[in-house]
Amino acid sequence: MTTSLLPVIGRTAPDFTLPSATGEPVSLKQFKNKKTVILYFYAKDETPGCTREACDFRDHAAEFEKHNSVIIGISNDSLESHVRFAEKHKLPFTLLSDEDAAVSKLYGVYKQKNLYGKKYLGIERTTFVIDRTGRIAQIYPKVKVDGHIQDLLEFVGED
Repeated sequence: MTTSLLPVIGRTAPDFTLPSATGEPVSLKQFKNKKTVILYFYAKDETPGCTREACDFRDHAAEFEKHNSVIIGISNDSLESHVRFAEKHKLPFTLLSDEDAAVSKLYGVYKQKNLYGKKYLGIERTTFVIDRTGRIAQIYPKVKVDGHIQDLLEFVGED
């Protein structure tokens, strides 16, 4: 199996268009020269760590907005799953469905994982900060939920 590499800080972020839980397609390029994008990849709706991460983003969404930042979550779940997840947890940000993992692979976060000795392919929790020029400003690989939002807010507050 080939391992995808993460994009490089300082380089242009790979563009994509994916369907959103609101029904509208979302492209990365629509935010260029407008907003900083907090692009977070997570494994699965309704799993404990991913739910905590989504709720942390929800609880701090207004602070990100003050820094002219938009939050976008991507997983391989279906749109229907995202709609239920967003409604249940009152998520005020965009969730995108990458069911074929094309964007996850493009960003180098679709990897072989191991759970209880069983190997499978899935998303490794990773967050990218994409600046208003469309370049990758920061990458947080193998994210641990605790403290992650504070790290991100400090980073976006510096620009």
